[in-house]
Amino acid sequence: MTSYRRKLKTLKGLTAVVEKLRRRGKKIVLANGCFDLLHVGHVRYLSGAKFLGDVLIVGINGDRSVRRLKGRGRPLMPEAARAELVAGLACTDYVIIFRERDVKRLLRTIRPDVHAKGGDYTTDTVPERAVVKSYGGRVAIVGGPKVRSTREIIQQVKHSQMNGI
Repeated sequence: MTSYRRKLKTLKGLTAVVEKLRRRGKKIVLANGCFDLLHVGHVRYLSGAKFLGDVLIVGINGDRSVRRLKGRGRPLMPEAARAELVAGLACTDYVIIFRERDVKRLLRTIRPDVHAKGGDYTTDTVPERAVVKSYGGRVAIVGGPKVRSTREIIQQVKHSQMNGI
């Protein structure tokens, strides 16, 4: 098995890993997103998240979840491919695909020390902040200001195709 594939976990497998990490005193960070068309903003976000602790877990929205959030025609890449790409990043320790619309259930289950969100949020606008605070976790904003969204990249590609570029 390729080393990055070992990073891909089920909820049961991840829960067991997190228990071991906690016993060893490791600080656990959770970042999450759709990661449809991995781009530099994603890399900056995940690298910044890793800096906040010892272990970075990345939750990836499953295909149906992405479709509900982003609309028809999304995701462009299937969940397995998106998970594999994120697992291939050096800053990522573990990856899990979650099927719910949001990451609240995963947060309640693994209870990371830090829940990291990107620069398009503030600590007051993170939808999951109440869940994180309920178990004593911390919300952190990382990765700097938003560079470009996947939606903007898709629009640029469509525009280029229409103009024969």
